[in-house]
Amino acid sequence: MRFRLLAIALLPTLVILPLMLGISIARWSAKFDEALIAKVNGDLTIAHQYLSRILESTEESLQALGASAHFRALVDSGAAIDLFLNESRRDLGLDFLYVVTADQDIFAAAPLTGSATRRTDWPIIVSALRGIPRTEIDLFSNEELDHLSDAMAERSRLALVPTPNAVHTERTEETRGMVIQSAAPITLRNGARGVLVGGILLNQNLVFIDTINDLVYKEASLPKGSRGTATLFLDDVRITTNVRLFEGRRALGTRVSAVVRETVLGKGRVWLDSAFVVNDWYISAYEPVVDSFGKRIGMLYVGFLETPFQRTKYETLITIVLAFLLITAASIPIFLRWARGIFMPLERMTETIATVERGNLSARTGLAGASDEIGRVAEHLDLLFDRLQERDKQLREWNQELNDRVDERTRELRLANRQLEATTKQLIMSEKLAAIGEITAGVAHEINNPIAVMQGNLEIVRNVMGKKAKLAETELSLLDEQIHRISQIITKLLQFAKPEEYAEHVEQHAPQDVVADCLPLVKHLLHKAEIEIVRDDKATRQIFMNRTELQQVLVNLMVNAIHAMPDGGTLTLSTYDMAQDERPGVALDVADTGVGMSPELLDKVFDPFFTTKRQQGNGLGLSISQTLVARQGGNISVESEPGVGTVFTIWLPEAT
Repeated sequence: MRFRLLAIALLPTLVILPLMLGISIARWSAKFDEALIAKVNGDLTIAHQYLSRILESTEESLQALGASAHFRALVDSGAAIDLFLNESRRDLGLDFLYVVTADQDIFAAAPLTGSATRRTDWPIIVSALRGIPRTEIDLFSNEELDHLSDAMAERSRLALVPTPNAVHTERTEETRGMVIQSAAPITLRNGARGVLVGGILLNQNLVFIDTINDLVYKEASLPKGSRGTATLFLDDVRITTNVRLFEGRRALGTRVSAVVRETVLGKGRVWLDSAFVVNDWYISAYEPVVDSFGKRIGMLYVGFLETPFQRTKYETLITIVLAFLLITAASIPIFLRWARGIFMPLERMTETIATVERGNLSARTGLAGASDEIGRVAEHLDLLFDRLQERDKQLREWNQELNDRVDERTRELRLANRQLEATTKQLIMSEKLAAIGEITAGVAHEINNPIAVMQGNLEIVRNVMGKKAKLAETELSLLDEQIHRISQIITKLLQFAKPEEYAEHVEQHAPQDVVADCLPLVKHLLHKAEIEIVRDDKATRQIFMNRTELQQVLVNLMVNAIHAMPDGGTLTLSTYDMAQDERPGVALDVADTGVGMSPELLDKVFDPFFTTKRQQGNGLGLSISQTLVARQGGNISVESEPGVGTVFTIWLPEAT
């Protein structure tokens, strides 16, 4: 029995546990390395997505510029097109921008300091001439860059720095440029086809590479002592990077190691492994960069310093081994001392523990009456189980109480969040209306003074001319009418811009009169496009709503309709009697023949802060309009078809 107990006690400690520890350490080490590779692969994915997003946004910006009314007007007139392109190039963050005709001649170009010669046989230009916009990364020679801009040609020049483990080369300088260039189809004079071409030089573009590094390696995303790096290679030369040769100087002009170059540029594979970067080892990820001709012209790299991770890994392994050795050394004497006479009591206690672990907290050892140490241990174990059972009961009660409190706080937070959103919307609208009211009041004051002077001078002219004034009575009467008309327009504008002065004044009126009052407020927008106004007033009923609030709703819908017809069209304003849910009422239609909306946009059109006009609006107009109409018991509905037009219908109950 003694030898059996010794074998039972020592065999797991000296043989099985060390074997399991070795297997666990080996498996953990492999998983640790796999986790590092998985992380750097995820980092490369983020960098790749950012680069792809730059390509997409560049293409979208060019398409929007080519489709803008201002650009088309300048192309048709031929006036100041080069200056406009230069301003647009700076606004879009491009290094060059030019227009190519279908005959591959340069129609206009920016910057203005560039040469009149441009290369026009790029695949992206050929694709755009067929009507398909395209964006790619291409390789430009220094001569081609010089034709675009002297600054670009100079920026692409980079002295090569001798780098350990790199492929031997006789070159001392890199003069080529890696460029993101995009081409979008446009229409020139008389319907002729053309292409708008723009690009960004990536050589020494530190903002581009630092943005990637900040996205991939946010603060505190790596352990202390490690650092994340990102690089864009032209062939095997770092043309923009945040890798440092030494403090303060970036490793521009250094080159990638030969083994990475062969794998990525030679075979077209993605590198996910440890690699030597300039002067240290990094967990690295490289992927090839392919140009519009399908050739591998460079590499995109992200990685982080390997040393801190390896140090942490080895420290952890050493700690585990030392802890195991200490525990083993402390356990063997205890096992040797207690081996005799503890087998059966220990088995019973083990069985009791297993029963408790399975969920039966009422299980006990039943050895409390023994007078030796095992009995005292068993008694203490039973006492611990008693406490454990009591603590379990308390924890369950506390858990239920905590869940109840969390549910209550969650409800309170939801309510507070809804109140905050409503307050935010009201504040935004209040600020907007207050600003409009201040501006309009000032403008009205400035216009009313000259009107008063004009009216007074007309009376003086009549008095001075005496009976001869009858010879010009028609012209003088026309001046009186126009001055009165100006005064009426200013009055309506003030009513619309300062609704707080009329907010509580709800009146009964004909809807067609409100529509007529709104037209002067949007008349200035109608001159920007060839838009025809069509009135169809068939309503015989009257409505009961604050006049300025209804004006606000109608003007908002008219402005949206005008914006939807940048190339002109027909704006139809209709009023007619209509019953809804057996309630008599009046419908007001605002219909346009513009671009229309897809079903996806229709589902979101009344959502607060949702807008399709980007910088022209804040997305609150339709949401506020819906609130104003609903407050009077009405509703707003919309029907739209892409390419055909949109109809907004306001329904209000009949005034009784």
